[in-house]
Amino acid sequence: MSAFNLETCARPNILALEPYRCARDDYKDDGTNILLDANENAYGPSIAAASSLRDAESGELQPKLDLLGLHRYPDPHQTELKQLFCSYRNTHAHTPKILTPDCMFVGVGSDEAIDALLRCFCIPGKDRILVCPPTYGMYSVSAQVNDVGLVKVPLLPAPTFGLNVKKVLETLSTEQNIKLVYLCSPGNPTGTLLDKADIRQVLEHPTWNGVVVLDEAYIDFSSDDASLAEWVLEWPNLVVMQTLSKAFGMAGIRLGAAFTSAPIARLLNNFKSPYNISGPTSALAAHALSPAGLAVMRANRARIFEQRARLLAELPRIPGVGRLRGGVDSNFLLFEMLNTQGEPDNAVALAVYEKLAGSRGVVVRFRGKEHGCLGCLRITVGTEQEVTRFLAALEQTLAEVRGLAPPPDEDAKEAKAQAVVD
Repeated sequence: MSAFNLETCARPNILALEPYRCARDDYKDDGTNILLDANENAYGPSIAAASSLRDAESGELQPKLDLLGLHRYPDPHQTELKQLFCSYRNTHAHTPKILTPDCMFVGVGSDEAIDALLRCFCIPGKDRILVCPPTYGMYSVSAQVNDVGLVKVPLLPAPTFGLNVKKVLETLSTEQNIKLVYLCSPGNPTGTLLDKADIRQVLEHPTWNGVVVLDEAYIDFSSDDASLAEWVLEWPNLVVMQTLSKAFGMAGIRLGAAFTSAPIARLLNNFKSPYNISGPTSALAAHALSPAGLAVMRANRARIFEQRARLLAELPRIPGVGRLRGGVDSNFLLFEMLNTQGEPDNAVALAVYEKLAGSRGVVVRFRGKEHGCLGCLRITVGTEQEVTRFLAALEQTLAEVRGLAPPPDEDAKEAKAQAVVD
């Protein structure tokens, strides 16, 4: 069993916090009430009627929007949206128990949950968090913003990139004031799913009083039962973060979710901004989690899987591309770029990254400075057309960078461009 005790782990000021309340916390609006409680503009939003919204280029009418509710503050509790998340994650792959909305926090992307947990549990200038590089950079950024210390226990070497359980447990036993452990699964930039048994060992630490935060932003690119969201019903010190930005293709609405025990969820909901999720965001998220939305997500995901397999097959055939360094449980791949001696090389990888973006309009991510990622580029899986263009651009760029082929003649390039214009 875990040594977790919420009353001594969370900050006392957060435990004692009286949350902001509005009249609609007490009186649910059924659509017939006269709402004179929140100083809203009863005449409606300053936007033209939906029927007059036309595309600037085509002149075609855009899909009709329901603008009726924009002049009202959104639901502060988002119970219906939370239930959709719960219904999606109630697979019973990890527990027979059932997730309910009181086990959830929804925020502006996963980043709000990352920050909220720090403010909930970590006293500035005193407490610390543990991260396992290479990992998502916002954990350390948010820690620095909140004046919270950082302890690093690197993942096991590539290509495994597994959790160094022995070192993590030892660190939690010997280092003082570590309140949170941020784990990314599948990892970013590794693409590797962490072992469930390893996570369990951290949760079961016999003396550490803290919270394990499992970031599952890419979980829908793994197996259908990979998510440990249900596990928050078994472990009171577990938080599982998810997002609609990745598999659901809804990055623009900035909607993230955190599954956790009801007591932790209550604390997070108590001190969040009263109306942190906008009405349009909530409506779009609800559609994405509806049966129709899930069908679209799964169809698009299947296309991503096809292109991921294509990249795995074709990238190693390109001279100068090295090993896959990580897993395949995400919508990106981490590959080495090699010098002419066949060694992973940051100078080569950085030059390829810059030339791809600057000369060929193909933007990937240089990750060579992260732990265990020497000479690596992180490549997001795109559409079939984007992958075709990327593969051709990468082969040509690698040849140029490695000095195995002369750069394209500038006069010829200019003549070709002019011919296209003409």
